Amino acid sequence: MQSYTVKTAKGLRGEIRVPGDKSISHRSIMFGSIASGTTRVTGFLRGEDALATLEAFRAMGVEVEDDGETLTIHGKGLHGLTEPTEVLDCGNSGTSMRLLTGLLAGQNFFSVLSGDKYLRARPMKRVVAPLALMGARILGRAGGDKAPLAIQGSKLKGIEYDSPVSSAQVKSAIMLAGLYAEGETVVREPHLSRDHSERMLRHFGAGVESFPGGVRLSGGGELSGRDIAVPGDISSAAFFMVAALIVPDSELLIRGVGVNPTRTGVIDILKGMGGDLELLNPREESGEPVADLRIRSSKLRAMEISGELVPRAIDEFPAICVAASLAQGTTVVSGASELRVKETDRIAAMAANLRLAGVRVVETPDGMEITGAAGLKGCAAESFGDHRIAMSMMVAGLAAQGETSVSDVECIATSFPGFRELLQGVIPS
Repeated sequence: MQSYTVKTAKGLRGEIRVPGDKSISHRSIMFGSIASGTTRVTGFLRGEDALATLEAFRAMGVEVEDDGETLTIHGKGLHGLTEPTEVLDCGNSGTSMRLLTGLLAGQNFFSVLSGDKYLRARPMKRVVAPLALMGARILGRAGGDKAPLAIQGSKLKGIEYDSPVSSAQVKSAIMLAGLYAEGETVVREPHLSRDHSERMLRHFGAGVESFPGGVRLSGGGELSGRDIAVPGDISSAAFFMVAALIVPDSELLIRGVGVNPTRTGVIDILKGMGGDLELLNPREESGEPVADLRIRSSKLRAMEISGELVPRAIDEFPAICVAASLAQGTTVVSGASELRVKETDRIAAMAANLRLAGVRVVETPDGMEITGAAGLKGCAAESFGDHRIAMSMMVAGLAAQGETSVSDVECIATSFPGFRELLQGVIPS
């Protein structure tokens, strides 16, 4: 188990690019594989999670060429996948497992999905239950709630489903199954979750209609291969955004970041806390909005975070917690119970680590209250095997007095290979 030590930094400076968006990278492989024709992907995130999706489709007969710059996917069409001879290993990736469950439910073969010990502990009933309403035949541990999941592909029918949670993974799994279902599939959710699946399906030529509160599509349509330019991942950029805000005399420029409105909750929150954050050169690439971000160090103030802001910033909360730990006043987060079923319980994990750094944190069932400290102190933080917890505490260490060590940092490779090197590159020597 590898640990990493961070020291107090002064004045972060530089111009950087972060790796490609993880959500879009996953979907580019999935939709490209079931499209007819060739899909070329640039900016693909070569992290462990997205590579798990890539290997799953290779195991189902999809040819994917990788020259280090571009992935070339030779799509098999909606019904061209072949039965895998081995268990499909999703590693640590909830996106891989949940979206694949929806896609595999409509195939004409049998498959099994599994992953590492963290993924095998995560809830899957949220996708298994609505898929069962469509006619899917799925078995798993704990009554279908835990992996491994065994899927016997079957004929599906479209449904109207009111999701109790705002989750792009749930919505996307049902939509993928809907591609194979007879009739129309409609998904509604309490608040709009990220819409990468809808955008990319339209990019591939699918008839997808978004409406206030949900999305609908009809089964049976063919997808056609397309070129995809994957933008920088705003979830990865969030660590550098927070780092530049909390380390005095800092200014960073992050090039080519995806600024999909369903993902920019972190920008709205950090601006609401008084952060000096600017969007430059806005543009659109492959159906996704993109911009450059300029961030300067700022005095932050506490705010209340709830409602529609939560699903729009769900993956960025560990980094947001670090910003809140140095903001004036008490930041109150509510309506974020989803954080308790991520790679780890991120509410408990961040509360435990920030307390070690001298911050007053009160946990609630669906959130937390963080009272900003005058300064952080170095500590021995634990990643809990969660990449976002590890990177957040490394960022916190840049603004802490003394040294901060973070345990089990190998998990960072799931989403941000090269994070430590990129971070060191903006720290003045």
